[in-house]
Amino acid sequence: MAARIWTRAWVLLSSNSANATSILRKTFSHLSRTGADWVPRGQPAVLTHGSVTNVRCLFKSTGAAAQFPRRIQRQGAAEKETPNSDRESVRGPETGRGSAAKTGKGVKKLKAVDLAHRLRREKREEDVAKRKIVKSDSPVLRRVQELRQFTLQLQKVHPNVLAKALKRGILYEDQELIAINKPYGVPVHGGPGVKNNIGEVLPILAKMTGGMGAEPLHLCHRLDKETTGAMLLAKSEESADHIHHLFKTHQVVKKYWVLCVGVPVPSEGVIDIPIIEREVSGPQPHFKMSLAPVFRLSEGGESVTRVRPSRESHQAVTRYRTLASTGTSALVELQPVTGVKHQIRVHMSLGLGCQILGDHKYAHNSKLAPQKLSEGFLRRLGLVQSKARHLPLHLHARQLTFPGGSGGHQEVTVSSPLPKFFLTSLKRLKIELPGKEEP
Repeated sequence: MAARIWTRAWVLLSSNSANATSILRKTFSHLSRTGADWVPRGQPAVLTHGSVTNVRCLFKSTGAAAQFPRRIQRQGAAEKETPNSDRESVRGPETGRGSAAKTGKGVKKLKAVDLAHRLRREKREEDVAKRKIVKSDSPVLRRVQELRQFTLQLQKVHPNVLAKALKRGILYEDQELIAINKPYGVPVHGGPGVKNNIGEVLPILAKMTGGMGAEPLHLCHRLDKETTGAMLLAKSEESADHIHHLFKTHQVVKKYWVLCVGVPVPSEGVIDIPIIEREVSGPQPHFKMSLAPVFRLSEGGESVTRVRPSRESHQAVTRYRTLASTGTSALVELQPVTGVKHQIRVHMSLGLGCQILGDHKYAHNSKLAPQKLSEGFLRRLGLVQSKARHLPLHLHARQLTFPGGSGGHQEVTVSSPLPKFFLTSLKRLKIELPGKEEP
């Protein structure tokens, strides 16, 4: 049940006290920018039955709901007299209606700007305290904090902040399309439990790049939520249809870089194994992609027999080559010829036997669990096995090459820089980039 309190602005109280506190803080911040006071001027408080309970719960008030603005006024004056008091002073003492009448006379009005400054100061102090705690903990916890900072920074921000980040990461732009550098952890499409997605902020990004009258941008293809790198956006429906046609007819050359556990043998080749989606039963039933090979070894392993392919399988072809490697890890470039769901991840994990670092979905065949890594591998990454779940997927869309220009006679190549967590892992594993390649 919601409530409305007549002041210089509207205040909405939800049934959740935490949400109500957050809303009040945002209201104070807004009033501080406008210079208004948090004191009603001849306007009565209008509260519903359910909201009276919320106010009592939030401020521990035993008086009537109509006394709510006056209590805020008294508490603000008390804060000015005792600026070093803790946050509980914002709630005020549990006083009844009689005491409110006695102390209400001669009290200064609460300025929203003063309360906003106090809340900001407390927030800064909390942030400093958290940083001190992280610095005093073990190197493993500092490494976990570092990974979380790299991978979660754009997942819960305002859509305008996400749009600005995408604008700063524009890789290529012409009259028909824009190439952006997709960040980690941000899905392309929305869904249940998804706060931010690229499709939702395309109208905002279009106005930032083309002005207020620009047409909303259009998605041309998709990348998985955990995949980073180059992604194309069209400025019109005609351009989007053209890019869709290029992808469908395999005229777009896609190159991905992965950091994998193990070294592929041979170091270069082609993986041509169909892929099928299957249901995995167990404590956590789920669906995942799997190989559906058309050749099988005989019982003695002496010959190879061709079997009939499944009707539900999809042809999947991937070219790969190893760019650099150490004894236990490698930087591999992959070029998918087809576009099957999770094709690169399945071909690397099940085809070559080299799992992509941070690919927890395909780390085990029959269960969902964090990737299992050796102690030496974890030591180089600065982690332990119980914290391996924080490793992000090291799969990056490195380069897109497609026909462009008038008539499609000019070839356009878009390259995307590696994300910071990817470069950090390469450095920790002592894998150097090829000489001509840039981060």
